[in-house]
Amino acid sequence: MNNKITFTDVKNSTEIRTYIKQADLSLEALGYTEHSFAHATKCAEVAGKLLKDLGFSDDEVELAKIAAFMHDIGNVVNRADHAQSGAVISFCLLEKMGMCPTCIAPIVTAIGNHDEKTAVPVNAIAAAVILADKTDVRRSRVRVGAELCNDIHDRVNYAVEKTDLVLDNEKKTITAYLTIDTKISPVMDYFEIFLDRMLLCRKAADFLGLTFKLNFNGKTLL
Repeated sequence: MNNKITFTDVKNSTEIRTYIKQADLSLEALGYTEHSFAHATKCAEVAGKLLKDLGFSDDEVELAKIAAFMHDIGNVVNRADHAQSGAVISFCLLEKMGMCPTCIAPIVTAIGNHDEKTAVPVNAIAAAVILADKTDVRRSRVRVGAELCNDIHDRVNYAVEKTDLVLDNEKKTITAYLTIDTKISPVMDYFEIFLDRMLLCRKAADFLGLTFKLNFNGKTLL
């Protein structure tokens, strides 16, 4: 696989950053948590590290980082079906940058399969993006001025003080560790809004030959 376009090229692209920024502005207007460069970069780092630690090639690690960084770009069109529109937008942008089809294809597939309404971990890159995206729950994603008492999503995110995704290659497990302030939001609220995402994480882990686990405040619940 000869991929001349790197993650650094994508991350520094003025065009790509413009669309991601506008997508996040739209989500802010709709009352969603942060989906800008902090989320995109964290997802890229987590997805890339996961595949690297599992022994995938450097090319696949790089493609996973690119897919994870661009996965929410479709929100520039609309929140509805943003995975599919994001896949098409990413195809156009990456082809314009000169990326080869064999590199574009798995990226587009991963982006088009990351949203829990339609997602299926059809390849390793898609599985890594799903796990990185769906476990990025943290206080810093809550918008300034958000009314925690009125929005369960903001309240749950704000209650999460620390999160980490840990791979155990020996035991073949991948565990999402969350430290939650239960005075702000009970653990049950998390399951109320994120159960579908956690089930998708389990499917993504299965694809990679792993067992997905969820740990809240030191106790494994899934």
